[in-house]
Amino acid sequence: MDELNHTESNTSAGQNNTDDVLVIDSLTKKFGKFTAVDNISLEVKQGEIFGFLGPNGAGKTTTIKMIAGLLQPDNGKIFINNRSLVSEPQKCKQDTGYIPDRPYLFEKLTGFEFLQFIASLYNLEPETFSRNTAHYLKLFDLEDWQHHLIESYSHGMRQKLIISSIFMLEPPLIVVDEPMVGLDPKSARIVKELFKSHALRGTAIFLSTHSLEIAEELCDRIGIILNGSLRALGNLKDLQLAARLEHSDLEEIFLELTGAYELQDIINALRSG
Repeated sequence: MDELNHTESNTSAGQNNTDDVLVIDSLTKKFGKFTAVDNISLEVKQGEIFGFLGPNGAGKTTTIKMIAGLLQPDNGKIFINNRSLVSEPQKCKQDTGYIPDRPYLFEKLTGFEFLQFIASLYNLEPETFSRNTAHYLKLFDLEDWQHHLIESYSHGMRQKLIISSIFMLEPPLIVVDEPMVGLDPKSARIVKELFKSHALRGTAIFLSTHSLEIAEELCDRIGIILNGSLRALGNLKDLQLAARLEHSDLEEIFLELTGAYELQDIINALRSG
């Protein structure tokens, strides 16, 4: 059960396994006196979909922004493809595709121009760009909209565009924060199948979501963060053991491990009212 305790993780600098695409070692971030992320250690391997769960304010987005290189940690290290994010930031970012929960898009560009812009940042080969953009624009029903300004796009279309821009790059690591926000059921299903297919091809996926159903369906392993610290880490069986809830589903486990004991009283009060 050592894996359930982040303080006993075998992840450490200089000891990365060759199939570890992402390694987080003792990661800490403070905002003034508040510790948003407290000494987190974990790894994500090639072909693994790793779920990162926690209640609002637990430290999920702060962790993700540090992985994406948007926030500087106060302590700890991040390795992407065995490279340090501190010493080789450009190479690490080239290997990382980041899908935020609220993507910022340049509204005065067309969808196609935005894809060209992202491709240029990552030095994507023209043949790969041509093949992949055609594929994803068709997959997400954006072909007829690709030459329209992004300012005319709905929220769901913008989300599909940013998802397309990352998958077209074929990066070794994809970091996702709430990928299904604004997507219709068809598009959400397509995104889930893309995660599965890319993982089968070796892509490591770090997925943060509030949807426990999505996490249970997709993720090989899950980390649950609470008050900035990892509360539990492992597959569903490991989490069941940590919560002492054998045969329980992820929702029951999550509520137990995050201390939502008052929820049953609230439910009973609502039903009786």
